[in-house]
Amino acid sequence: MQVTETLNSGLKREIKVIVPASDMEAKLMTRLSDARDKVRINGFRPGKVPMQHLRKMYGKSFMAEVVNEILNDSRSIITGRGEKAAMQPEVVMTEDEKEAEKILAGGADFEFQLNYEVIPPIDIKDFANIKVTRPIYDVPESEIDEQVQRVAESARTYEAKDGKAAEGDRVTIDYVGKIDGEAFAGGAGNDQPLVLGSKEFIPGFEDQLIGAKAGDEKQVTVTFPENYQAAHLAGKEATFDVTVKEVAKPGKLEVNDETAKSLGLESLERLREIVKGQIENQFGSMTRQKVKRQLLDQLDSEYRFEAPSKLVEAEFNNIWTQVNRDLEAAGRTFADEDTTEEEARAEYMRLAERRVRLGLVLAEIGEKAGVTVSDEELQRSLFEQVRRFPANQQQEVFEFYRSNPEALNSLRAPLFEEKVVDHLLGQISVTDKKVSKDELMAEDDEAETAAKPAKKASAKKADKAEAGEEPKKKAAPKKKAAAKDAE
Repeated sequence: MQVTETLNSGLKREIKVIVPASDMEAKLMTRLSDARDKVRINGFRPGKVPMQHLRKMYGKSFMAEVVNEILNDSRSIITGRGEKAAMQPEVVMTEDEKEAEKILAGGADFEFQLNYEVIPPIDIKDFANIKVTRPIYDVPESEIDEQVQRVAESARTYEAKDGKAAEGDRVTIDYVGKIDGEAFAGGAGNDQPLVLGSKEFIPGFEDQLIGAKAGDEKQVTVTFPENYQAAHLAGKEATFDVTVKEVAKPGKLEVNDETAKSLGLESLERLREIVKGQIENQFGSMTRQKVKRQLLDQLDSEYRFEAPSKLVEAEFNNIWTQVNRDLEAAGRTFADEDTTEEEARAEYMRLAERRVRLGLVLAEIGEKAGVTVSDEELQRSLFEQVRRFPANQQQEVFEFYRSNPEALNSLRAPLFEEKVVDHLLGQISVTDKKVSKDELMAEDDEAETAAKPAKKASAKKADKAEAGEEPKKKAAPKKKAAAKDAE
């Protein structure tokens, strides 16, 4: 095999590979010899089929297998040059049918070209200069008490009553929303329970049902908030034809062992333990996110090199697809986000380049540190992913990941990255700092990070997409469901 470099420019490489016809012939003969003792052909005893007859019958198909084997092994050619290809190399070979036939017949050298980009060499620097501050929020008992109270509310009983609905009562309603007299998508509901005063619906809706009785038909007029998640409804006045089907008064709520048992737990103490753990996990995730952001920002400033353009392009396409999908789902445009498509493209291209570059740095650090993802860890991640789907789809999703190496690698990559981050946190200087809840929950300032290219809703959605989150949709007139879901 002859390998000749025909292009070496930046990270781009082109190499010409020639496999002599004699080498192809030798590989073919090896296959034919192996097949000779296995094939069964009428008129010939096993192992006695003439080689020329075998070649006549199977020569082209076996030679095609030889060609595919060489192409599939093309990465080893690159590895042999001491290089790492950023992506699967592009293979260029003859499209001339006569030439291809000649190669399959063993009458010509097999020539092809590999076009690819290399991963640049990354010299890992000392981590001594990296310093991060870990914000710590100590959850007070009062906050745990409040959350236990909210959880216990789900166990509160209601008893149907005659008379007018008051704040705190639960009404069961049917409703149809209209704008300019026309019903709009997502604006209708049946048998919807609503506790008056819960602020679950948009402002003004619940207030207009106070005083209503079972059987009443009311028209509620509200104005959607200017920042409502569905842009086509934001700021618009709507009327809702509401039928009150039941009014129920709340029963007495006592937070005790019996309440916990009604929620499927053995005691109030156990309920408090679970609630405390959930709150600490929530704030712990925020703490880790901020620490990781500081770490990545410093790595970003430490490692400045050209990233493979194909990787950047692929990452950009992933981001861009998600951004446009989210904008379409919200009924918004780039103009609604105070930007243009051209400006957004430039911002997300910078974000894609950063992600690729940091990904390569983390991969190199992890490789040198011997970080690996075990089969057990990958299996656990796969099961968690599968459980996100409806029960009737889980087996299909499971089989998809098991039979698709690239999809399975999409689960392995974030696990590897988090383990590398854990490794780095053990190497760098980490200082704990007690902060308030508001300080911990505050958005990172744009000047502190290049990971969010702009303070725009679409940018935030891109960050969520990177974390694997899916946008949530709720029908009007519920209030800002996305914020509610994050609580």
